[in-house]
Amino acid sequence: MSSPPKPKRRSGLRWFLVLLLLGAAGGGGWWWFNKNKVVFITVQTEKVARRNLTEVVVATGKIQPVTLVKISPEVSGEIIDLPVKEGQRILKGDLLLKIKPDFYIANTNSADASFKSSQANLTLALANQEKARLEFERNKKLFDSKLLSESQFLEAKTAYDVTQAQVKSARHQTEVAKAALDRSLDDLAKTTIYSPLGGTISKLNSQKGERVVGTATMAGTDVMTIADLDEMEARVDIGEVDVVLIKVGQIARLELDSFREKKFAGEVTEIANTAKATGQGTQQEATKFEVRVRVKDKEIFRPGMSVTAEVETRYRTNVLCVPIQSVTTRMPKGAAGKDDKAAKSGAKEAYGNGDKGGPAGKKKDEPPKPVEVIFQHDGDSVKQVPVKRGISDDSFVEIIEGVTEGAEVISGGFKAINRELEDGKKVKVDNEKKLAATDGK
Repeated sequence: MSSPPKPKRRSGLRWFLVLLLLGAAGGGGWWWFNKNKVVFITVQTEKVARRNLTEVVVATGKIQPVTLVKISPEVSGEIIDLPVKEGQRILKGDLLLKIKPDFYIANTNSADASFKSSQANLTLALANQEKARLEFERNKKLFDSKLLSESQFLEAKTAYDVTQAQVKSARHQTEVAKAALDRSLDDLAKTTIYSPLGGTISKLNSQKGERVVGTATMAGTDVMTIADLDEMEARVDIGEVDVVLIKVGQIARLELDSFREKKFAGEVTEIANTAKATGQGTQQEATKFEVRVRVKDKEIFRPGMSVTAEVETRYRTNVLCVPIQSVTTRMPKGAAGKDDKAAKSGAKEAYGNGDKGGPAGKKKDEPPKPVEVIFQHDGDSVKQVPVKRGISDDSFVEIIEGVTEGAEVISGGFKAINRELEDGKKVKVDNEKKLAATDGK
């Protein structure tokens, strides 16, 4: 039996090879076309201009009265009179509470009796001393005249010395009794408590008939709290990095959740010298300092209200500024290990020659670090420019070195500035997006 003719198989293989070559040629052409295709990155731009900048430090805290006094009795007992209530305005010297005085009256009477008894003992001792003195002087004259024996004279002298010691003892006992009487009178007076200042009863913790503990021997009971609500302050916590920028007398703007439509003026009056650690033992551990800001405006604030303070720390007038989002970080030219002359010179300029006398004075094997740059619009491409920044506010940042007034810098978008742009990249400016975003706010 004869086999199929071979020329047909060779013909099919020939066509397959032709199609394969055509496909390879088409794919290669598509790859070559896309390889040489220029990709433009859409960006927004803004010109470098001179502005006035105010740098602020933002912190949160609570509103508290400047003067806040806790009232605790110094003596223990039962409250028999409490003529005030929470929220009541009071004046300095107003009656706040009375504690049952019976026990302290009895102590005072006992101390008074002891004092009077000691006074009587002192009077008796003085009389005995005077009698012994006269007897001693008479015996001394007789002894000098050889009319009295020495033993009799010494006996009279000893009796006089004893009466003198008895007078001293009686005087001391009188002083002790007087001190006890004064203390008991003071305790009795402390059963009635008057307000040490004018203000408002911001908190009332006790009621009439309740027993309270005095502060004489222990912590005592906080019966009430008096606050001067006419003078309020914000107590905010500021981190150790920013607190060095804070100075007494700096201006602050205060924003409260209860008054969202208004900001209040304030002034820094006190900065804590001792730090307080928060979140100890956790990842949120932080070291902060309490800063007090006096509220200048008179409003109906309540202690404990949440507040956000913006403390103005530094000012600059008529300085070159760019949008804050325009400044980003990139590795310096030549840091990627390129072997061209520009790369080598760029790396040397940014990091020095590794010698002590080099510009940067760093070792050759020290890894390069990112530097702050902006991208300046140059025709249809961008130029990466290292800059030195100064202070900043919410929208703009001061540029100390690297740009000139009127230069056009890239201000958006976020992805382009932070990821896509490199020196020499092609860009397409579309500031309509920026205008649309501004109008939509």
